[in-house]
Amino acid sequence: MTATVNRTADTLGFTGALDRSASPALWKQAQPLLAGVAQIDLRAVSAVDSAGLALLAEIAAHCEGARLVGAPAGLAELRAAYRLDERLDFAG
Repeated sequence: MTATVNRTADTLGFTGALDRSASPALWKQAQPLLAGVAQIDLRAVSAVDSAGLALLAEIAAHCEGARLVGAPAGLAELRAAYRLDERLDFAG
């Protein structure tokens, strides 16, 4: 499945695997969609690797206060390894 990003109202939604091969294109597609995002929907994401986590952390930083919805495979382990909180910010 090809990874995609789309915007519906105040939600930025992803589908597919957020991995090293998909992240650069997703970042380019997501940039013009970031203003006013309140929710980042990951429920249709099948897996996340470290590049996908970096993509999500950068998007979360640009969408300050946005809430993550969904927990795809690999996300919890990577968050713990990089000491990121539930909003993908560095945990104190």
